Amino acid sequence: GDPDRVVNEIFDLFVALGANDEQLEFPVVYAAAKNGYAKLALEDPNENMIPLFETIISHVPAPSGADSNPLQLQVFTLDYDNYVGKIGIARIFNGKIAKGANVMLAKADGTKTTGRISKLIGFMGLERTEINEAGTGDIVAIAGFEALDVGDSIVDPANPAPLDPLHIEEPTLSVVFSVNDSPLAGTEGKFVTSNKIAERLEAEMKTNIAMKYENAGEGKFKVSGRGELQITILAENMRREGFEFCLGRPEVIVREIDGVKCEPFEHLVIDVPDDCTGAVIEKLGKRKAEMKAMNPTGDWQTRIEFEIPARGLIGFRSQFLTDTKGEGVMNHSFLEFRPLSSGEIRRNNGALISMENGVALAYSLWNLQDRGVLFCSPQDKVYVGMIIGEHSRTNDLEVNPIKGKNLTNVRASGSDDAIKLVPPRKNTLERALEWIEEDELVEVTPENIRVRKRYLDPNVRKRMSKKD
Repeated sequence: GDPDRVVNEIFDLFVALGANDEQLEFPVVYAAAKNGYAKLALEDPNENMIPLFETIISHVPAPSGADSNPLQLQVFTLDYDNYVGKIGIARIFNGKIAKGANVMLAKADGTKTTGRISKLIGFMGLERTEINEAGTGDIVAIAGFEALDVGDSIVDPANPAPLDPLHIEEPTLSVVFSVNDSPLAGTEGKFVTSNKIAERLEAEMKTNIAMKYENAGEGKFKVSGRGELQITILAENMRREGFEFCLGRPEVIVREIDGVKCEPFEHLVIDVPDDCTGAVIEKLGKRKAEMKAMNPTGDWQTRIEFEIPARGLIGFRSQFLTDTKGEGVMNHSFLEFRPLSSGEIRRNNGALISMENGVALAYSLWNLQDRGVLFCSPQDKVYVGMIIGEHSRTNDLEVNPIKGKNLTNVRASGSDDAIKLVPPRKNTLERALEWIEEDELVEVTPENIRVRKRYLDPNVRKRMSKKD
C-alpha cells in the first residue's frame, strides 16, 4: 500500500472530526504484525516489535491508582470453567488483590455480598497462569463468586467504594432456535436433541451478558441479542461444534410502555464513498430510516447519521456492503423505544419451493434457472418444502428440481445442447437469516445451510396461510 497517503488521510479525518493540536500530534508507527516488525520511520530496517512497545510506554498514561489505596476492581468480561464456576476478567483500578483474600462484591443494583477469592489468574499474552497476588493496573481473572456480572466491582470490605456500573446495551432482536425436523434431520450433525441445544444455550448465557434465552416449549428456544450478527455468531459456533437446529426469522422485541406498543429504534452512523450515497439513502428510506445529519469526512467519503427502527436493519448489512462495493462502514447503537411504526418491511421476491424429495439434477436446474436465482447445485439433496431459489416474481412457485431428461433413441440437432448452469447463490448463515420471511426457517447443520418453509407439506401450508 501507500503508508504516507494513509497517514495523511487519518490526519485529514482527525481535522474533520475537530481534533485539537495535541491530538493532531499523534505518533506514527509502521508495523506488520504478521511479519513481526515495527519501525518509527519507513527507511528503518525491519527488525522487531520493540519500537511499538516503546511508543506505547512513552505515550499511553500509566494507571492512575495506587497499590496503597483500598481495593477497587471492575469486571469487564466473563468466562466459565466447569471446575471453578464463573470467572470474572477484571482490571484493578486501585489497591492489591491476593488469592484467598476476603473481599466484597458490589453489584450494579447496589447489593453487596462478601466472599473469598478462590482462584487468581494472571495473563501473559494469550497464556493464563495462576498467581498469588496482583496490583493496580493489572488485568486478572478471579473466581469465587457465582453471582458475578459484567460491570460489578470487587472492593475492600473495610472501605467499600464501588466503581460506576458499566452500561450494557439491552437486547433488541430475538430469534427462535428449534429442533431440526426436516427429512434430513440427524444425518449431518452430532447434537440434534432439544436437551443438547438447551445445554449449549445455557452455557452461552453464563458468559455472554448481552444475550438472554427462554424455553418456549416444544423444542423451541427464544434467544434475544443485540442485532442479528451477534445471534448468527452464536449459531455459527454451534454449527461448527456439531449442532443441528432450525432458526426462525429475527423479530424485534416489542415493549408496552404506558399502554402503547413500542419498538426499539437505533442510531445508525454510516461512512460511504460519495458515489454510493444516493443508493444507500434510497434503500434506508424504504426501511423507514430518518436522516439526521450528513457531513463530508474526507476527499471521497460522507458520514450520514440516521434514526431507524431496529427491524429496518434486519437484512440491511449485506445489502449495504453490495451497494458500497464493500467500502462502506456502518455502526449502530440502541437509541430508545418509540411507538410502533406502521407497515411491514418485506422482501420483494417469492421462493422457488421443491415439490419432490431426492437429489437435484443439472438438467432440471438448467430449466429452472430462468425462473430466478438458484440456491442449490446439481447432486444437492432436496426435499418437499425446501426452498431451492428465489423466484424472479413476488409469488412462491413450486418446482421439480429432480426431474431428469427423458431419453429417446431419436437424435436431433438442438435437443442435445450443452447444459450451462449459472453458479448458484450459496447462502451464508447471515444472508439466509436476513432473507427468510415469517413462514420460513433456516436449517443449520455442520455441513449445510438450507432454507425451507415452516410447514413442508403444501396442503398444510395453504391451510395455515388461510388462518393468518
